[in-house]
This record gives sequence, C-alpha cells and structure tokens, in this order.
Amino acid sequence: MDNIIQLENVNKIYGRRVKNKVLSEVNISVEKGSFNSIIGASGSGKTTLLNIMGMLDKPTTGEVYIQGKSIKSIGRNSRAAVRNKSIGFVFQFHYLLPEFNAIQNVLMPYRIKHFFCGRSAKRKAEELLELVGLSECKKKKVYDLSGGQQQRIAIARALMNDPSIVLADEPTGNLDSTNAESIYKLFRQINDKFSTTFIIVTHDVNIANKTDRIIQIKDGQVRD
Repeated sequence: MDNIIQLENVNKIYGRRVKNKVLSEVNISVEKGSFNSIIGASGSGKTTLLNIMGMLDKPTTGEVYIQGKSIKSIGRNSRAAVRNKSIGFVFQFHYLLPEFNAIQNVLMPYRIKHFFCGRSAKRKAEELLELVGLSECKKKKVYDLSGGQQQRIAIARALMNDPSIVLADEPTGNLDSTNAESIYKLFRQINDKFSTTFIIVTHDVNIANKTDRIIQIKDGQVRD
C-alpha cells in the first residue's frame, strides 16, 4: 500500500532565546486508506505532529511528503490550496460559523475553493448531511444543535472537497461516551466507504484501541 504521508527526521523547535524542542527526529509513514490514532500525554507533541502532517505548521528541520510530494519548497498559497483540496480537519471544538445554518457550514470549504455554489455542490452537501445522519437539520442554526450534532456537521464539512486525508484532533473530547462511540463509528463508515485515510489524536484509550494502528508519542519522540 502506498504511503500518503511521510515524515523524515522531523524536528520542531519553538522559541529563539529559550528553545523548546517539541518533536525530535520523527520518522513515520502513513499508508493510504489506513485508520490511525496518535496517543500520548498532554504536551508530548501530538497536536504539533498533526499540524505538521496537515501543513498547518512547518518543521524546523526534516522533510514532509504529502501524497509523495515534498512540501518543503511549496509557498503559503500553494500549501493552502493542497490543504483545502486534500485534507479535511476535525477539531475538538467544531469551529462552525453560528451565523450560518448547517448546510451553509458544510458548503464552506467548497466556497473557499470555488466561491459560487451550484446545484451539484448543494446536492453533495445534502448527501453528506444524510451520511452523518442529519439531513433533517440542514436549515437549522448551529446554536439549535446538540454537541454531538455540531461535531457531525463539522465532519460533513471536512468531507466536502473529497479529501484523501482526515486529521482529527481530539474529535470526541467534548462528547459523552455514547456520542464519542457514534463519532468513531461514523469515521469507520467513511474510511470503509471512501478509503479516506484517518489520523486521530485522542486521549480516549477506548477509541485508540479500535484503530488499526496506534502511534505513541512521548517527549516529542514517536514510538510506533
């Protein structure tokens, strides 16, 4: 199976006068279509690792390859275009826009890429809402939805541009156990249906143990 993400000798250091090394000589490959979790204590470097994989942050040294291409020399606008096309993000807090309804939030990544949303885009957004079990909520405002429903809207939004990769940072952190299990099952359904690669940062051992691969990180070093 091909590697969709590859990190080679990645280091991340924050600070100029007082240096804080968050990642140390990280070497890791993620196979296309795989279902992975990243676990570790708070401050171990999980989110930094995920942000580098998602091109939200750059390594201090080392190489990052997305779909076989090095991103080292890619400019800011090109990185943003690759992120918008190839990577979907799901965070602990949903970051939905409260002034818009559910379907408008789902359409947002498409609007960023195309500006105008035609019938086919709106039809796709409706299909994604049906996929996450919320087709009846498409006209509802964010504040009229429960926490679990809001996270499902965020997942539908992450899928709008058909990403090859979904990066999820503590996606069940604000949910009760029932809703957390529901989100996990939804991720699995998407992985099975579309062969989307999933990388999930989580403190939830129950969720991590159900993934196909657990990547452990301690003091900035990956123990795979």
